[in-house]
Amino acid sequence: MSAPEIPQSCHVFCNDALGRDDATTLAEKIRRRELSITELAGAAIARAQAAQPLIHGVASADYDQALQTASTLDAATQVGSQPLFRGVPTFIKDNTNVTGLATRQGSLAVPEAPASDTSPFAQQLLAQGVLCLGKSTLPEFGFNATTEPVHAPATRNPWNLAYSSGASSGGSAALVAAGVVPIAHANDGGGSIRIPAACCGLVGLKPTRGRLIDNEAAASLPINIISEGVVTRSVRDTANFFEQAESYYRNPKLPAIGKIERPSGRPLRIGLVLDSINGHITDDITRRTVEETALRLEKLGHRIEPVPVPVHSAFPDDFALYWALLAFGIRANGKKLLHPAFDKRRTDGLTNGLDRMFRRQFWRLPAALWRLKHSWHDYAHAMAGFDAVLTPVLGHATPTLGHLSPEVPFDTLFERLRQYVSFTPLANATGAPAISIPMGRTPDQLPVSVQFMGRHGGEHTLLDIAYTLEASHTWPLLCDSNRHKFTTDDSLKDSLANPV
Repeated sequence: MSAPEIPQSCHVFCNDALGRDDATTLAEKIRRRELSITELAGAAIARAQAAQPLIHGVASADYDQALQTASTLDAATQVGSQPLFRGVPTFIKDNTNVTGLATRQGSLAVPEAPASDTSPFAQQLLAQGVLCLGKSTLPEFGFNATTEPVHAPATRNPWNLAYSSGASSGGSAALVAAGVVPIAHANDGGGSIRIPAACCGLVGLKPTRGRLIDNEAAASLPINIISEGVVTRSVRDTANFFEQAESYYRNPKLPAIGKIERPSGRPLRIGLVLDSINGHITDDITRRTVEETALRLEKLGHRIEPVPVPVHSAFPDDFALYWALLAFGIRANGKKLLHPAFDKRRTDGLTNGLDRMFRRQFWRLPAALWRLKHSWHDYAHAMAGFDAVLTPVLGHATPTLGHLSPEVPFDTLFERLRQYVSFTPLANATGAPAISIPMGRTPDQLPVSVQFMGRHGGEHTLLDIAYTLEASHTWPLLCDSNRHKFTTDDSLKDSLANPV
């Protein structure tokens, strides 16, 4: 008997409790008692079980506990105001602690031991009422730009299963794009919210440094490049997430984002960057998508002006060295930082190669750190006359699986990563906010996205732009594109039989 044919793409949108609704609509239906939380959790679990054999976005599941919690929430008497996203199912990335669930960091080097606590940011996320179904996949320690761990199946892009879902929040992005859940946790140390959002056609906002509560690892870095957030299918879910996050914790040093429900119509001055500082030319489909977005904004009354990249020419090498420093630190101190049973002999080729690179170049670190810290001032000065800057998210369209695998020889892999991840790291080093928005398609029907970078504290403006583009250029869900819908188990066919 021949092996079953693998479909080109997959989604699990259907006429169940989740439908094709975003998180905001689902939460409204729960509040109006049109849906129970148990019903919604059951639908999400059925979708996750159907999608997992092909997209592999779930690192570990806690479905029984999620259903038990959902039942308890349904039985509880609601008194006073409730969290906005109460009962909406989600996944939390597997580099963030949730009590009782293992945090493997996408690595064989970390043992599968349940966490004894819930990380500070996870507490901020869960305070919004979301129901955690389990952990989503990531590449080892979040270092790679594709979610292809050596010890587990690659996380596939739902739009085309032969391609990468991005990283390091690739599991979350794949699950949201495929319709398993409407919102999922992501974090970003060099583009890891924006890259998978771009690959999977989602909205991904990396906030200003300090906007949300930092987890312990971020707070201990010499330069905190890590930001927390979510990936979503609608601008309003992202906007509502940040508005609700501020009700849990508000950084008094930053202007409030507040509630944003629609575009303001205010004309903006927006800079335009097409090619990265590292010398690599942006590919044709990405460049065309950025240029078309600029033209669209001009027609809507905004002013677009080409600008140079606001950073020192040494930035690509400096950030690469900092990236390597993190790998060196984990391999050298993993037993203290991650788990007493951490085994550095089991780290993958990318982590090992970065570690070796740092050991060869460590003498450059003091000057590199000085320039990276100073990049905040360079960026703020360059942005003084602009509301935002429009750039590609990535140097070229989403690659096929294998192109960025950690099993590729390190020198080849590292050069590929430098060409691909050439626009996102600047926001991490400078602490600026940046958002990824889907605006085009490749011939292989993969999303192509653009990035807007804002002033420090300027998330409100970025969400304003995102609302404007969503209203004028509504991006399709995967189920809108007449793509292949699949089921993998006869027992699930009844619940997934009626595509939306």
